[in-house]
Amino acid sequence: MVFMDEKQLLERITFNSEIFGGKPIVRGRRLAVEHVLSMLAAGDSPETIVSGYPWLEVEDVQACLLYARKVIGSERIEALNLGSAS
Repeated sequence: MVFMDEKQLLERITFNSEIFGGKPIVRGRRLAVEHVLSMLAAGDSPETIVSGYPWLEVEDVQACLLYARKVIGSERIEALNLGSAS
């Protein structure tokens, strides 16, 4: 595995309005970042995921994780008061 900085990793995440409605995808292919994250959440290792896609590299999985961290890192949640208005 070759070390890549954040910029290089994030360049692997692309967008195409013709694929999955513009959701983030891996290197212009029909593999959504959210699908890679789902596989990781289900317990698949990066090596297992890569073995299922001949063109995929471990750095692509790393890029998906970095992208998710960047998105979550800029999220702000505010508590909503859902109590009755009476």
